[in-house]
Amino acid sequence: MRVSVCILPDRPFPEAAPLWRRAEELGFHAAYSYDHLTWGGLPDGAWYGAVPTLAAAAGATSRIRLGTLVSSANFRHPVPLAQDVMTLDTISGGRFVLGYGAGAPDADGIVLGQGAPDTGWSVKERGGRFRESVELLDRLLTGAPEGRPRTTFRGRYFDAIDARLEPGCVQRPRVPFLLAATGPLGMRTVARYGASWAVTDDAELPKDTLTEASAWAGLAQRLESLDAACEREGRDPKSLGRTLLTGFSPLPTMRSAAAFEEVAGRCAELGFTELVVHYPRESGPFATPAHVLEEIAPAHRGAARLP
Repeated sequence: MRVSVCILPDRPFPEAAPLWRRAEELGFHAAYSYDHLTWGGLPDGAWYGAVPTLAAAAGATSRIRLGTLVSSANFRHPVPLAQDVMTLDTISGGRFVLGYGAGAPDADGIVLGQGAPDTGWSVKERGGRFRESVELLDRLLTGAPEGRPRTTFRGRYFDAIDARLEPGCVQRPRVPFLLAATGPLGMRTVARYGASWAVTDDAELPKDTLTEASAWAGLAQRLESLDAACEREGRDPKSLGRTLLTGFSPLPTMRSAAAFEEVAGRCAELGFTELVVHYPRESGPFATPAHVLEEIAPAHRGAARLP
């Protein structure tokens, strides 16, 4: 089981840099950042951009993998995003992971005038945008065996005309995709293009009915759906990584080191290959005891290296 951390982009990087360095020193597999224009958990506080934050993190570290958790088709067109991904992979020396999802009908979408949750883009449209944008990102970042031709793509939602990405990613054929999706089309997209699948520990269940038991049951059901999607796409389900982002359910993941190991053990039994915890904050969302992160690290050291 790989263990990683997620560091919110809510403080100036000179203050955040020690957190990224400490994550690497503790031996965690990866350090991720949210990629939003705004986030409901901290609606009135500072909030910085993911791409420059991760570029700075790449300069402040040398071994730990870095990535978004997650970028989305809500506000990132695949062509400029692909250029940013290629550049981040170059700056980090081949350590970048693109976490990517369909986005939610709030926050970023509202800011960009896409409509309120009940009047904006439908679930079907978001799913279509996700599928199409992942296909285009794959084409842009992969290139072709004989070279890296310009990419022309005309879709329902996104176009690219003679798009050129040089020299391509350090990781070949491209950076790994960590894709977040729960619907049938989204999971088939994960099965076709993803190196790993990402889900939050609430399994996207209603908050008012969420319990530890329902969270575990929901996650098990999502994993079954993922296996089925892999089979429909002709992919061995065991070849796809499974990443769980914690902190959104009653699961006591960061209550203590013992609680963490219990949750991690059950995740491993379900088939998860990576467990992501939020770097402890002093107050507000993800305000957990800082010592727990330090205590869980020794048992999971050595993961801060390229696979």
